[in-house]
Amino acid sequence: MSAQRSLADWLAVIEARHPAGIELGLDRVGAVHARMDCGRPAAQVVTVAGTNGKGSTVAFIEAIARAAGWRVGTYTSPHLLAYNERVRIDGHDADDAALVEAFEAVEAARGDTPLTYFETGTLAALWLFARAGRASAGLDLAVLEVGLGGRLDAVNIVDPDVAVITTVDLDHQDWLGADREAIGLEKAGIARPWKPLVLGDDDPPASVLRHAYAIGAVAIRGGSDFLFAPVDAGHWSWREVGYGIELPMPALAAPVQLRNAAVAVAAMRALPREVPDAALVAGIGTAALAARLQRFERDGVEILVDVAHNPQAARALADWLVARPAAGRVFAVYAALGDKDVAGVVEALAPHVARWWLAGLDGAGARGQDAAGLQARLAAVAATAALAGSAARHADVAGALDAARGAAQAGDRILVFGSFHTAAAALAVLQGEAERRDDAGR
Repeated sequence: MSAQRSLADWLAVIEARHPAGIELGLDRVGAVHARMDCGRPAAQVVTVAGTNGKGSTVAFIEAIARAAGWRVGTYTSPHLLAYNERVRIDGHDADDAALVEAFEAVEAARGDTPLTYFETGTLAALWLFARAGRASAGLDLAVLEVGLGGRLDAVNIVDPDVAVITTVDLDHQDWLGADREAIGLEKAGIARPWKPLVLGDDDPPASVLRHAYAIGAVAIRGGSDFLFAPVDAGHWSWREVGYGIELPMPALAAPVQLRNAAVAVAAMRALPREVPDAALVAGIGTAALAARLQRFERDGVEILVDVAHNPQAARALADWLVARPAAGRVFAVYAALGDKDVAGVVEALAPHVARWWLAGLDGAGARGQDAAGLQARLAAVAATAALAGSAARHADVAGALDAARGAAQAGDRILVFGSFHTAAAALAVLQGEAERRDDAGR
C-alpha cells in the first residue's frame, strides 16, 4: 500500500507518527541509517550549525561549489513553500517521485523503530544523495544543515570533513540550555577530531573552544584566523595567512550576509580540495535564498519578507534598516511561533518601526499561536506593552499584510517577518500576485 502514497500522503504519515515533533538523540536514527547501508553521502561533507545564518551559509557554499563544477547535494530545513526545497541535487529540488521513493526506503529499513519527521527526512535525503552517487561518479560535496542544536541532531550521524558554527545566541533554550555557553557546547558536538571547525562568531563561547581543544578539532575563527571587510560599495576582501581575495558584495541583502559569505569561503578553503578563485567570485555574487530580505514592490511600496525569528536575527534586521533607510515610514507585519522570545524580537526593531500589525499562525501546528496570544505576551513585558496595545490584530498573515498595504503610501516600507511560516504565507500572497499579472500579460 505504501507504494500508492503520494508525497503529501507520506508527509502526513510521518508528521502524525511522532506527534512530539522533536526527540533529540542519535541511537534510533543511527540504527536505521546503518540498516539502509547508504554509506557516505558525498566525497566531502560540510555540516552547518548555528543560531542564525545557517541557510544563507549553505546557499553560499552550494553556489561556490557548483561554480567550481562540483556535483553538490544540500539538505536544509525548514522549507518555505514545498517540502521538495529541503533536498537539492545539482541545483535542483528533489521531485515528488524521488522523495516518495526515499521515504519508502526509510520505511523498509525502519521496522518498529520510531522516527520523528525530521529524522525521517534526514534519512531520505541521505538515501537520495547515495543514490545520486550510484547513478554516476558520485557527489563531490554534501552540505547538511543542522535542524536543532548539533550534538544530538539527526544530521550528526554523518561525520563531516568540515564543521561550521555560524553564530551562537539564545534560541531553543528549552532544548539546548539557558545561556550561550550551554547552547554553544551543543552546537560544537558536530565537530570531529583533527578536522576543521569554522566559527563565524568573533567571540565564540568558551565552551566551543574548550570542546574543540579537547577533541583536537582545528578551530578557524572569524576575526582571527580569517578576516573580512568592505572595500567599496560593490566589493569586499577576505584574507587569511598567505592568501587574500577581493569578492563582489553578496546578492543576498543585509549587512550580516557579509559574515555568512565569509564563513562560507572559510569552509570551502578548509576542504582538502582546491577551490578556484573564479568559483569564489561567481558563487558569492550569485547565491540566492528566498525570504532573506526578499524584496517586492507594489504601487511604490517596498515589501520585504524575512524569516527572522529570534532577537539576534531581529537585531540584524534593525542594522539593515539603519543602513538602508526607507524614503517613508516603516511598517511591520509580525507573526511568531509560541515558543519564541517575541518581546526580545519586537524590542530590537521597535525604534525603527512606525506601525505594527500582529498576525496569527494557527496553521503552524502545536507551536502556533493566534494574534491575541501574541499581543498578550507582548503586553506582559514592560518594554513592549505600549506597542502591544497600539498594534492591530489579524487572524492570519495575509490579512495583516493586506491591512498594512492599505495604510501604506508610495515610499513606505513594509517588513514581514517572524518565522518561516510567516514568510511562507507572505510569499504565497506576493508571488501569487506576480503570477497572476504574468498570466494576464500573456
